[in-house]
Amino acid sequence: MTRPSTRTRYMAGMVVDATGSGMYLPLSLLFFHHVTGLPIERVGVIMTAAALFSLVGNPVAGVLVDRFGARAVVVGGYLVRAVGFAAYPLVDSPLTMFLAVALVALGDGSYPPSIQSFVAAIARGADRDRLLAAQRSLRNAGLGAGGLIAGAALGLGSDAAYRVIVLVSAAAFAGAALILRTIPVPGGRARTAGRAATARRGGGYRLVLRDRTFLALTLQNVPTAFGYMVLSVALPVYVTQELDVPTSLVGVLYAVNTVGIALLQIPVTRRLIRYRRTRTVAAGAATFGVSFAAFALLAGVPARPVALAGVFAATALFTLGEMLHGAPLSALVSSAAPEETHGRYMAVYQFSWAIPITLAPAVLTALLGVSPASMWLLLAGGVACSALTVLRLESRLPARAVHPRISEDPEETQPEDRRAATATQKAGVE
Repeated sequence: MTRPSTRTRYMAGMVVDATGSGMYLPLSLLFFHHVTGLPIERVGVIMTAAALFSLVGNPVAGVLVDRFGARAVVVGGYLVRAVGFAAYPLVDSPLTMFLAVALVALGDGSYPPSIQSFVAAIARGADRDRLLAAQRSLRNAGLGAGGLIAGAALGLGSDAAYRVIVLVSAAAFAGAALILRTIPVPGGRARTAGRAATARRGGGYRLVLRDRTFLALTLQNVPTAFGYMVLSVALPVYVTQELDVPTSLVGVLYAVNTVGIALLQIPVTRRLIRYRRTRTVAAGAATFGVSFAAFALLAGVPARPVALAGVFAATALFTLGEMLHGAPLSALVSSAAPEETHGRYMAVYQFSWAIPITLAPAVLTALLGVSPASMWLLLAGGVACSALTVLRLESRLPARAVHPRISEDPEETQPEDRRAATATQKAGVE
C-alpha cells in the first residue's frame, strides 16, 4: 500500500508543478514576442525547432532511469527545466531563445518515462490506479489555477509581469524537485543495483523491441493519442468555422473537460479498480469513438440551439472517455513493463504520444480542410481499432497488468485475485 505521507508529498509536488506550468503555458508565444520583439510567426518557428529536443530527452531518460532510478531522473529533469525557465528573462536574440527553449524541452522529454517509472516504484496494484487518477485530477486543477494566476498578473499591464511569471514557474519546478526528492522509494538501492546489472548485461532498447506484446500495446495507443489532441487542435476550428459557434464557447468547452476531470476522475477510478484495466481502457476508447461520431453528425444539424447542445454533450462524452481511458491505460502499460528495464519500456511507449502530439496540428487541420465529418469518422474508426486491439492483447499481457487488485509482489496477492489471473491466462491458452 502507498503510505499516506508518500501520496501526500507526491500530490503536493504535482500541484506545485502543474500550477507553475499553468501560469506559463497560456503565454509561451507571447512571452518571447514581448521580450525579444521578434514577429510571432518567427517565435513559433524557433520554439518548434527547439521543442524537437524533447524527442531526444525521452530515450535518454529511459536509459538513465534504468541505471540510476526514476526519482533521480524526475528530480534532475525538474531542475533542468527550472534552470531553463530562469534563463528566459535573459533571452535577447533568436540564438539565446533557441538555447533556453531547447534546455526546457530536454527536461520536458525526460518527464513522461521518468514520472511513470517513479509512480511504478512507489505504488503497486490498485494503489497505482488511485495515485494516477489523483495525479490527473490535481494536475488539471493546478493547470487551471496557474492559468488564472497568469491572467490576473498580465491584467496589471506591467512588463515585469511576464518576467515574474516565468521566474515563478522556474521556482515551481525547483520546488517540485525538492518535494519529490523527499519521497522514499521502497528497496531503492537494491533496485538501482539490479537495474545497473541488467544494463551491464546488455540488450538496451533491443529488449523492448523484441517484446511484441508491449509493442502492440504501444502502437494501439497512436490513434487514441491523436484523439486526445482534438480538444486543443481540431475542436476550436470545427465549432467556430463549421458550426458557427461563438469563439467564446471554446474556452467553456475546455473548462467542461478540465473541471470535469478535476472533480470526477478520483471517484470514477475508485469504481473502476474492480474491473480489468484492459476492459476499462477499451470502454474509454469506445466512448471517444461515440463522441467523435456525435461531432461528425453535428455538421448536418441546421438548428443552432440543437448544435450547441450537441457540442456540449459530445464534449461531455469525450471527457468521460478520457476518465475511463487515461489513468487505467497508464497503470496497464506501467504494470506490463519489467522492473529492470522499466525506464526504456516507458520511453518507447511515450513515442506513441510524442509523435501524435508533434504531427496532430498538421494532420488534423489538413483533414479538416478536406472534410470535417470525415476527420471525425476517421478518428472514430481509429479509436475503435485501439479498443479492439487492447481486448485482443488481454490474454497475452501479464496478469498483474490486467488486474488492478493483483500486486506485483506475489506474496501480497489475495487467493481470489490469483484465481482471476489463472482464468485470464487459461483463456489466452485456449
